[in-house]
Amino acid sequence: MRHRRLGDTGLLVSELCLGTNTFGGGGSEIWRTFGALEQPQVDAVVGCALEGGINFLDTADVYAAGESELRVGEAMRNLRLDRADIVIATKAGGRTGQGINRAGASRAHLTRAVEDSLRRLQTDYVDLFMVHYFDPATPLHETLRALDDLVSSGKVRYIGCSNFTAWQIMKANGIAAREGLTRFEAVEVNWSVATRGVEREIAPMAADQKIGIMVWGALVGGLLSGKYRRDGAGAGQGRAGGEPPPVIDREMLFDVVEALTRIGAEKKASAAQVALAWLLHKPVVTSVLFGARTPEQVTENLGAADILLSDEEIEALDELGALTPDYGPWLVRGSSNARLPYA
Repeated sequence: MRHRRLGDTGLLVSELCLGTNTFGGGGSEIWRTFGALEQPQVDAVVGCALEGGINFLDTADVYAAGESELRVGEAMRNLRLDRADIVIATKAGGRTGQGINRAGASRAHLTRAVEDSLRRLQTDYVDLFMVHYFDPATPLHETLRALDDLVSSGKVRYIGCSNFTAWQIMKANGIAAREGLTRFEAVEVNWSVATRGVEREIAPMAADQKIGIMVWGALVGGLLSGKYRRDGAGAGQGRAGGEPPPVIDREMLFDVVEALTRIGAEKKASAAQVALAWLLHKPVVTSVLFGARTPEQVTENLGAADILLSDEEIEALDELGALTPDYGPWLVRGSSNARLPYA
């Protein structure tokens, strides 16, 4: 397992990260469809991941209504893990109660959220604390000052954000630089061979600003696993149901699945492993998240770290899900590209 720096810090995290939204089934029905793993199953999954070289776990206070964090904390205790060897990322900002202030990125909510997460995780600090969603109702300077205070208190080591746009991240880090506050070092975003919106603005921005990218949705809810086919085979199995959401072009998605399956067959790997490996070949990516219900699924996903894709294979996958250029950038790209040799 290779390790990469988190953003512009000295913290090293495994290039594969164990996502924990399959842990517990509290709250709404959606968490039960993700996995609803009980503690013995969680212990087995976490133990397998750590044995495979993963040192990075990602959770959130809204996952299974807090039960995911509870099970992560119990797993660390049951497996007698050394806290210093584990990097824990959690997120806050989603709704955690009925009260009007039980959501968002205000000082009140984030301060309470950290205390609640620490209690559930059975730890006195979080390595990476992320704002789960951009909150238009809270001034960014309030959010950043609250996060900076949490870092100063030792309850949080580094901060980041999830599902922010490029301009929101740059505005936040601009305020942090001006005011001498802790900046966002990581952003957790959706990215896969078939969902490429991050490549318009966020990926170039992150590379330029040395912000780590943590990828969620690398398999598009299982749609890129290879178990679903264009003819409908496999439909109805699992939470993906075999059909892409309306924002994803169906024909393009199954073109991608067929390419992943073909490349996988040549390398004696699964389509899912190739999909994960494609992301691991992107220099701007810090870590790719995956969820698992069993140790066997963990082991399969770990195999992605050993897959070497050729330049031709990467280019073929790049082209299948490539974004259609907007008119303005398309029109001026020649002038911009002419300057690349001097960059």
